[in-house]
Amino acid sequence: MDNLLTDRQFWVNYWEGKTGLSVNIPANYLFHEQLKTLIEKESVKTAIELGGFPGYYAVFLKKYFKLEVTLLDYFVHQPVTNALLHANQLEEQDIHIIETDLFKYTPEQSFDLVLSCGLIEHFNDTADIIRRHVAFLKPGGTLFITLPNFRAVNGWLQKNFDRENYDKHNIGCMDPEFLADICRKEGLEIRQSRYFGHFSLWLENEKQKPLGVRLMKKSLWLVGKVFTKIFPFNSRQLSPYIILEAKKA
Repeated sequence: MDNLLTDRQFWVNYWEGKTGLSVNIPANYLFHEQLKTLIEKESVKTAIELGGFPGYYAVFLKKYFKLEVTLLDYFVHQPVTNALLHANQLEEQDIHIIETDLFKYTPEQSFDLVLSCGLIEHFNDTADIIRRHVAFLKPGGTLFITLPNFRAVNGWLQKNFDRENYDKHNIGCMDPEFLADICRKEGLEIRQSRYFGHFSLWLENEKQKPLGVRLMKKSLWLVGKVFTKIFPFNSRQLSPYIILEAKKA
């Protein structure tokens, strides 16, 4: 079976259909607490974001932690990334960019932190894509991967009202213990592998969905937010994300 659930043209179309990409990344960006703790504890100096165009996390790490940062993706539209950098008071040379196919690229350096957010779930062979992350790690370096949890309510929404997008995701990999087991087999020490976030819902290109779908999504979002405000907890059923953090010996 083909390992790719998407191709380059999919991502070209995806990003060309987006507007407002050049945003000011806030200090409380998603996963900021987890990254801050990791960076301080491990004295991280260098990092690479894999599959991260236009580079939100690369910008976040440079802007708030002054790391030496690299962004690697097989689709990079430089003007968009440059505009993002400028919107965050950074210069074009502040982030090293590698536009390449990860499956044909041999790492030329290793990093204290290897990060991807929303990448591994687009491949059928999860162990293979994680191994390609590990190849960039220094001894003692840390792997930090996040992905959506489409086994939760948000996945039901995607499956029923955006099936095309849902089918671009490997639902089977959305299991913290499955991910942890892959990393253990790669010789990594698991720091955390868990569901993350109390509740959230989203749809790609939501404004283009029928009014009834948008209203239903808004109603579910409101009910879920109220419920998890009263009973805050992480769970497979409600949490929108999964976090994996593992350390190389």
